[in-house]
Amino acid sequence: MRVTFCGAAGTVTGSCHLVEVDGLRILLDCGLFQGHQDVETRNYAAFPFAPREIDFVVLSHAHLDHAGLLPRLVREGFRGDVISTPPTAEIARAVLMDAAHVQAEDAQYRARKAKRRGEEVFPPLYDVGDVLDTLDTFRRRIPYEERVSLKDGTEVVLHDAGHILGSASVELRGEGKTLVYSGDLGNAHRPLVKSASPPPRADVVLVESTYGDRRHRSLDESVAEMRSVAKTVLGRGGNLLIPSFALERTQEVLYELFTLWQHGELPECRVFLDSPLGIATTRIFARYPDYFDAAGREVFSRKPNPFAFPALRYTQTTEESRQINALAGGAIILAGSGMCTGGRILHHLRHNLWREECGVLFVGYQADGTLGRSLVDGARRVNVLGEETAVRATVSTVNGFSAHADQPALVAWLKQAATPEIYLVHGEKTSFDGLKEAIQKEMSGEVHRAAWQETVVV
Repeated sequence: MRVTFCGAAGTVTGSCHLVEVDGLRILLDCGLFQGHQDVETRNYAAFPFAPREIDFVVLSHAHLDHAGLLPRLVREGFRGDVISTPPTAEIARAVLMDAAHVQAEDAQYRARKAKRRGEEVFPPLYDVGDVLDTLDTFRRRIPYEERVSLKDGTEVVLHDAGHILGSASVELRGEGKTLVYSGDLGNAHRPLVKSASPPPRADVVLVESTYGDRRHRSLDESVAEMRSVAKTVLGRGGNLLIPSFALERTQEVLYELFTLWQHGELPECRVFLDSPLGIATTRIFARYPDYFDAAGREVFSRKPNPFAFPALRYTQTTEESRQINALAGGAIILAGSGMCTGGRILHHLRHNLWREECGVLFVGYQADGTLGRSLVDGARRVNVLGEETAVRATVSTVNGFSAHADQPALVAWLKQAATPEIYLVHGEKTSFDGLKEAIQKEMSGEVHRAAWQETVVV
């Protein structure tokens, strides 16, 4: 068994790992690189393998940094099967269609600027047609814990990763070896998804390390902080902007806002979900209550519920989105993208960031090089949609909403795999170093930091 790290090695994004086993070539994820421009240029680089020679893609979940290059893979010759859980296949449709539209819009914007400067014009990575072709490859939609044979002696099992709806860790057996790929692991006791399943014993584990150097605040503390920020911002007549990832984070924030509203702990306000993708994925969530934990199933068995309560408005169209900006205050606005790299949140930032009565609340990871990271790091002036904008609004961060496991959770999960060899992926240097030190204190075995395009033999 050979493993080549084709992405998320030295970076948080771009997850893609090639496993060669028993004559098969299997990709674990095929994700988009996001963040710094020099990282994003990897999206245009040649794959370090021939797409037409890939037999399977095992998709851990439908976030873009894990699934976002699938249409390019198909465009360049992949004709094998994508293996995923049923919710992941359905969410991937919404996410990839949205990504194709964003690719087209971004390409037009870049082309106008590049032509004025006499620079090379980069085309979209893929289009809607490529996405439709990609959806045809989702031929194996399997539930958790079902053992699937890929070839005599080689099989795959998906285990609940507890990260987002339908997310999975991957168990791959072949040539007498067991490889486990964590995908993205979630924290225990979340309000919607179930906690991560324990991993099987393995010869080698590829484990994410996004927050490998820290411990999250508790969810209760984070909800209390969100309530405090909302009361402060709304109380002084401003709007509260929540840049939110359309998948999972949006639904979890809605869950908590609903709970606060239900208990009378929110000032009078209107809550806007201003994200077509967020609206689409929220509707998908509502179709899969069996994937929720017991508390989540109970809450969604009645009305009102977190996805349908009087204070909540869904704004699907561009015109509806523009109308929100006529509100001087009294609004909580959830909009993508979560790292402020595009989407409707940029327009809301342009209208509210310079107003000291307003606030911005970050509830997710902000990659190095993004506008979100600049705001979290305390920038006083930023470029928003080509316009230099003063930052007078209050900027707050609540990390207890993270869908990624923190250091104690990662170590606890790894200890159950009892593996002699661990490769750390999906992280930055500080998170790698912190997690490696924590693992070595509590476990025996080798811990490696995966290098981009490095090949190892299991």
